[in-house]
Amino acid sequence: MTTAALQDLYQELAPCTGLDLSALLPGGIQREVGHFNVFDLTNFWQSAQLRPGTSYPCRSFYKISLLRSHSRAEYADQTIDIAPDTLVFSTPKVSFQWRPAEMQRGQFCLFTAEFLLPVLGGLTPDELPLFRADGYLVFQLTPVEVARVEAIFAKMHEELSSDYAYKYDLLRAYVLELLHLGQRRQPSTALHPAHSAAARLSSRFVELLERQFPLTTPQQRVSLRTAKDFADQLAVHVNHLNKVLKDSTGRTTTDLISGRRAQEAKALLRQTDWTLWEIADSLGFVDVAHFSHSFRRYATLSPGAFRAQEAVPI
Repeated sequence: MTTAALQDLYQELAPCTGLDLSALLPGGIQREVGHFNVFDLTNFWQSAQLRPGTSYPCRSFYKISLLRSHSRAEYADQTIDIAPDTLVFSTPKVSFQWRPAEMQRGQFCLFTAEFLLPVLGGLTPDELPLFRADGYLVFQLTPVEVARVEAIFAKMHEELSSDYAYKYDLLRAYVLELLHLGQRRQPSTALHPAHSAAARLSSRFVELLERQFPLTTPQQRVSLRTAKDFADQLAVHVNHLNKVLKDSTGRTTTDLISGRRAQEAKALLRQTDWTLWEIADSLGFVDVAHFSHSFRRYATLSPGAFRAQEAVPI
């Protein structure tokens, strides 16, 4: 997702919370491929002075909420009274409105489809039972489950504020843990979405792409760099691969490859003392100029400026 698209996402989130955009939009959102954030609903309520009965339509992202107070969910032709200690899954594909009925307590995280791409094996979030239009939306939790979910959200908050280079891999794991908790409540017939030939091809593409990372020495070199490289490896025509990935992710093969290389470049710029030439060469660029041009598309900064910015203590 581009920086402009993320700006739009948070402009939609602002009226959902009553907060100004500047209070929601985290610094440096352009540095990651895909997007994730986590919030304390109690803080929103106190700072925004939300009022019962107000409608908050949020439709630009996927959202998982732990709601510890009474509220109401309205979607499709249904209205659901939400009791305290409930886990709610929201998708941009289903029109959904949340109406708080009293002072709210809880947590929620939001993320884009791109954020989960590396861990869904070629599936998109909409293919998961929890995010299908006919799936279940709201799950009442036991006290033991509430404690478990609160612990997951606490780890999300802690990890998101850390400087660990691979924190987004951990955050994806925490999101998956919440997804599995919800899916355990699904009827067994809903837990096995058809894994079509297209989904299998997407899964194999992701596996090939991720197998090349992380880069641990300057002597390591990415071997699959173009859409044709991957198509040849997967024994399909490049046009077919591009169509499958475009249909399942909304992004082209080239964009997915470039985005993942940019993600690795950010980690190397943050965590190593490799020269720009060494990083460019390991990632398969012909020279630093080509590396810099590609990197700017995903970070809005040159590699040198990104490294300098990351080195400034906060």
